[in-house]
Amino acid sequence: MEHVRPATQIRGAPPRSESAPPPAPPPEDGRRSRWTEHRRARHEDLVGAAVEAVRRTGPDFAVDDVARSAGVSKTVIYRYFSDKDELVDSVLERISRTVLLPRLLGEITAEHADDRAALRAVIAAFVSLIEDEPELYRFAYAHSGRSGRADLVAATEHQIAEALASRMTERLVAAGRSPAAATTWAYGVVGMVQLAAHWWSTARTVPAAELVEQLVALAHGGLRDLLPPR
Repeated sequence: MEHVRPATQIRGAPPRSESAPPPAPPPEDGRRSRWTEHRRARHEDLVGAAVEAVRRTGPDFAVDDVARSAGVSKTVIYRYFSDKDELVDSVLERISRTVLLPRLLGEITAEHADDRAALRAVIAAFVSLIEDEPELYRFAYAHSGRSGRADLVAATEHQIAEALASRMTERLVAAGRSPAAATTWAYGVVGMVQLAAHWWSTARTVPAAELVEQLVALAHGGLRDLLPPR
């Protein structure tokens, strides 16, 4: 009988692949994705309950206050947060993302009649935050600079100053001038307003509207001769 070569040895036959194609990825586990989404939603709900607890009890809230606000036990809270520090971080992040930044960045990026009106809008937004959300404000600044934790208050101030510096830079570049000082001026304005308003939040030496006008006069008096006309 004539000997027949294997297919791999037949002249002109394509070479056999050395490696098999990779296996198809397993189908996504729907139950796992639903559980992940459930945990994320539950985490957000508990952060919201913690924010409400801060509004009621102030910066020294306890985990028991959050549990009562959420209608759960402390055990449930610790299923989603490793400790109180992690819960505080989440509350600070929520305050920054939903209270501080929308108000202030919205005014910085909005169009206003002139520079003085723009400064007044931003400063008034910050002062009104202290008036409207006194406990959230106290909570945020009571936890600024915590040892070993992210300083979300400083990060928020950084974002505001950088946004203001960006607007100043645009003005300077459009006028053909160097924007090198824009960031210094922006951080100076933000620091001045923040420190003065923080002092006022407890001293209350003048009404809020008068505080705004005093700060506007100071900021505008300095920037008026520094920034080119619109």
